[in-house]
Amino acid sequence: MGQNTKTEETKLDSVVVEAYRAGRNTPVSYSFKSREEIEKSSPVHSVPMMLSLLPSVVSTTEGGNGLGYSSMRIRGSEGSRINITLNGVALNDAESQEVFWVNIPSFSSFIQDIQVQRGVGTSTNGPGAFGASINMRTINPNSDAYASADFGAGSFNTFLSTFGAGTGISDKGLSFDLRFSRNTTDGYIRNAKADVKSLFASAGYSKPNNSLKFNYIYGDQKSGITWEGISAEQMEVDRRYNPAGEFRDAAGNIHYYDNETDNYTQHHLQVVYSHSFNSGFMFSGTLHYTKGDGYYENYKSNRKFSSYGLPPQNTGNNTFSRSDVIIRQALDNNYYAANTNLKHTSGRITTNAGISYSYYDGDHYGKLLWAMYNADIPDNYTWYFNRGFKGDLSAYIRSEVKLSDKFIAYGDLQYRRVNYSMRGDDKDFVSLDWDNVYHFFNPKAGLTLNSSFGQFYASVAVGGKEPGRSDIKESVKAQRASDIKPERMTDFEVGYRFGSEKLSLSANLYFMEYKDQLVPTGRLSETGYVIKENVDKSFRRGVELSASWRPAKMISLDGNLTLSSNKILNYTQYLDLFDDNWNFISQQVRNYDKTDISFSPALTGMAMITLRPAEGLYLSVNGKYVGKQYLDNTSDNSKSVPSYFIAGASALKSFELKKGRFIDVQLFADNIFNKKYFSNGWIYSAMFLNGTPYVEEGLYPQAEINFTLKVSLRF
Repeated sequence: MGQNTKTEETKLDSVVVEAYRAGRNTPVSYSFKSREEIEKSSPVHSVPMMLSLLPSVVSTTEGGNGLGYSSMRIRGSEGSRINITLNGVALNDAESQEVFWVNIPSFSSFIQDIQVQRGVGTSTNGPGAFGASINMRTINPNSDAYASADFGAGSFNTFLSTFGAGTGISDKGLSFDLRFSRNTTDGYIRNAKADVKSLFASAGYSKPNNSLKFNYIYGDQKSGITWEGISAEQMEVDRRYNPAGEFRDAAGNIHYYDNETDNYTQHHLQVVYSHSFNSGFMFSGTLHYTKGDGYYENYKSNRKFSSYGLPPQNTGNNTFSRSDVIIRQALDNNYYAANTNLKHTSGRITTNAGISYSYYDGDHYGKLLWAMYNADIPDNYTWYFNRGFKGDLSAYIRSEVKLSDKFIAYGDLQYRRVNYSMRGDDKDFVSLDWDNVYHFFNPKAGLTLNSSFGQFYASVAVGGKEPGRSDIKESVKAQRASDIKPERMTDFEVGYRFGSEKLSLSANLYFMEYKDQLVPTGRLSETGYVIKENVDKSFRRGVELSASWRPAKMISLDGNLTLSSNKILNYTQYLDLFDDNWNFISQQVRNYDKTDISFSPALTGMAMITLRPAEGLYLSVNGKYVGKQYLDNTSDNSKSVPSYFIAGASALKSFELKKGRFIDVQLFADNIFNKKYFSNGWIYSAMFLNGTPYVEEGLYPQAEINFTLKVSLRF
């Protein structure tokens, strides 16, 4: 009886998460990663790297190995277009719409499970899902008390540690859980160093009809600047080179600034309440607050004082209009969110409805910390300050109706209102004052058929999404704010799923038709953000195939394949035109009837074999193929990331000690064939008046073969 009660409490505690997840009969394409699978992932892998073997996922790191900055694309859509929630609360930064995974290191140590929905998916909170949505929930309390300690060491002077403990669920329904992690690395490329820490603390109270949980998540990271990338020529000479922080002294000798770093701290507070009514209703509500602050610190050579709003500096008998400087560009922000959800089950109808509101205010400012020539510059001189405010109100209602023993109808309606404002001047003293309100209505409908041959489904969904801060900011400064438009996408999905004890199959056709899609231009802003532009008509169309076969208890085979076509119709490229002295003249226009969307490979696939030759022993080998990706939208082979295939292997042995204590030893090997490749990049193209092209690029080489050893104690 006691165990049954605890199972019911765990289910009630998860109501707030399940409200945004696809169920067994929801007509959308999705994948799932369980706690067991998460624990078998390499400890140096962030969430994007941990999900890299799922269908249509392409992951990359800036520093070349798992720690530090990492990102992913799903169906070719980058991070700002992937909606990510934790316990139903949006993790996407309200302004950039990105999730910076390095800010909450060792995420996997306190995540219970992850669902990845591809396409528009079900209604969720935060920025619209234009490629996918990722729904995560934090760990459930154990039935009994426990403690654990994980220690790891790996290539590139990497060291990892995680400590966890929990009280289990007491007779009064109380539980406490704690996780602390600290990881350090030198990184693969120069200056890819990282010192990252995280803390997860949770206190819960649960009874059969009520659940209350308090979560606190702390993340602190200090990592080297790695976003600049290197050219193909530089990669041939030294693929681990990184120009960040490089400067020359008076004699022309090269030096590197030691504190060329990215620093950020986050505090997340969540209060989650759930209640089950006897009438078939279940209610859940979440209050959330995030405090974040951090900065980039950079050494800049030979910069004009006027760029920082300063006059020339008189030192001795000399006047200097330029100087080497050290600057900080900083953030200080607050994010508040409240979500409520109501679920009702009655006969053949299950309905979820909810309303949520979030508010964000963020300060952006720059400080000049040091100048080589300084006559009267104030200490910590601030040369720019601006603010952003964003309110996000959304409401949805979703129902699944069992029309018969075989047919289930699905309907989902969402309204979203986004109010965004900016105030103040940017770093070049141009005003950013701007206000706008966006309205989105996102309907979804589908039908599922359950038969003896498997499950068939079809759906159509509409998604709308506002531009990000960097997109808006650049258009405001160019006095073209009206040119930057919200995006609209209609997503058609048709799929098949089959599952038995030994075999699982899935196939999914998708047709994502865009209006005013914001696509990457191939350029980066000064602080590493992707610069995008609207295109009138574009599409992503493809087929996703997945299979999992367990022919015997000791062996399993898994694989997936995505074939896609990702095109822009009637695309116009604008090339900057310069004279021989780099004076800007005008822009040259080039038109393309149909061209490939950047960073959208036509083929991705994965295969994995897992062996269990003995009790507590796991051996696994996997391979991932990623097709060619263009760096801009011109389908130019010389401006592309070549296709690559990488393989990895892992081994786990679990030893049971006396009195229910265990020790696990895991060895991970990444890129076992020592492939020298790069997985991401940026590019800038221009033209001189004499017809000579100019191309500047930044490529991100990935680590060659590398290893990680992890030892875990559980008791």
